Amino acid sequence: MENNSKSEPKYVKIVVLDSTIESQLVCSILNDRNISYFTKSYHDTAYDGLFQVQKGWGEICAPAEYKEEILEIVNDLRQTKNNP
Repeated sequence: MENNSKSEPKYVKIVVLDSTIESQLVCSILNDRNISYFTKSYHDTAYDGLFQVQKGWGEICAPAEYKEEILEIVNDLRQTKNNP
């Protein structure tokens, strides 16, 4: 039997985000651009967020084809934050 359905894209880690606010901004832009993604928070309640201090807030995962576009979005946001 032939399967004509599209396979799901493979998601890869694209970038580590610094904060909840950065995550919200990036996710908003990705939604506006209809880019498929998911976020993975590094928060662990057992350690009261200790890993977020060491590793960053969390990460954005998306299909590899969007890597450059997402990195550009994050870099633009970070430059704007550092140069108001």
